Amino acid sequence: MNWRRYFWPVVGIAAVIFSILLLWHELRGVSLDDVWDGITAIPAKGWILAALSSVLAYAALAGYDHIALLHIGKRVSWLFVTLCSFTTYALSHNIGGSVFSGAVIRYRAYGTRGLSGQDVGVLVAICWITFILSTILMLGLVLVLEPQILDRFSGMEHHGLSEAAGIAMLLLIVAYAFGSWLHLRPLKIGSFQIHYPALPIVARQLLIGPVELIAAAAIIYFALPAAHNPGYFVVLGVFLVSFSVAQISHAPGGLGVFEVVFLAGMSDMDPVAVLAALLVFRLFYLIAPLIIGLGVVLFFERSQFSRSRG
Repeated sequence: MNWRRYFWPVVGIAAVIFSILLLWHELRGVSLDDVWDGITAIPAKGWILAALSSVLAYAALAGYDHIALLHIGKRVSWLFVTLCSFTTYALSHNIGGSVFSGAVIRYRAYGTRGLSGQDVGVLVAICWITFILSTILMLGLVLVLEPQILDRFSGMEHHGLSEAAGIAMLLLIVAYAFGSWLHLRPLKIGSFQIHYPALPIVARQLLIGPVELIAAAAIIYFALPAAHNPGYFVVLGVFLVSFSVAQISHAPGGLGVFEVVFLAGMSDMDPVAVLAALLVFRLFYLIAPLIIGLGVVLFFERSQFSRSRG
């Protein structure tokens, strides 16, 4: 038995169970009626802006694939790339292990457009790097401009540490761009290699990537009430920490983990209102895209089956 095969799935499931237990402990005095009241209290304007933010987030995610294809020099129709990217993230965000699950979906889709396994591997790597860069950039900015953000999770002041960590993150981004300017050698892993992105590609990564994170955090921000709202920048910081922890946990869809960390970071707000906003986030960022994505997959597979028979 190869235990490594089951290690991360087990870690993910354990993280979900542990987080649900923590949520139950934190919200044991909250009823379903309270949560429903919190959801219905969100004004129509908040729903509309949250929905538009979700559209913007997925439009930016489509940009990840466009950037990667530009890097490897492959031409694929704009509509196909957009649908493929949307479907990939809609499914992988819910399944968990987004790098691996996304690779499988992309290999199936882009293989029909002439991309080799190595091409898809490089594409997935560039998309993953774009996400990591964007997270480091935005978290670095938040830590420098809102150094008290870590205090929300620890209950202690870490302003100096936060600013130092933020500056270090921003320097990493500068180093990455500098490496592109120096034309560093390709990264080789066996027969697989990734060429360092050119400066125009790096510029696109640092422009489009953060848009997705900004828009995703805005879904929650627009669903939160005005009372005790710390402002968008703090919500963005708490979102980045929560989303990062959820990704590391390997929990499917970050279920439970994301909510626990976010509630901890927003402890000065009404937990019912925060939970309602998080449910809106799951609806617009995870559930609705998943349903649409499954429809796209069924349509794609049906068209491929029809072609093979014809």
